[in-house]
Amino acid sequence: MADPVAVGGHGPTLRIDKYLWFVRLCPSRSSAQKLAEDGHIRVNGRRIERAHAAIRVGDLITFPHGQGVRVVRVAQLPVRRGPAVEAQRCYEELTVGG
Repeated sequence: MADPVAVGGHGPTLRIDKYLWFVRLCPSRSSAQKLAEDGHIRVNGRRIERAHAAIRVGDLITFPHGQGVRVVRVAQLPVRRGPAVEAQRCYEELTVGG
């Protein structure tokens, strides 16, 4: 059901709303969908306006979080919304600015 799908030989993908929810960066899938549809998320620097935008391993995701901005690199695609420890292995936190 939630297995990543291979698309056009570019490797497995997962919807951005599912990814953000599965890895616990958004509290609900609907909140992840709203972030995407309102244009608040960037993937590899490109603005996303669709909740079904494809995410692949290695992509950079930039999105608002609280009063700041978070940037994460996709390390692996999860197959479920598991415990926090499992979710944290699916992304690498990057710092903004410097």
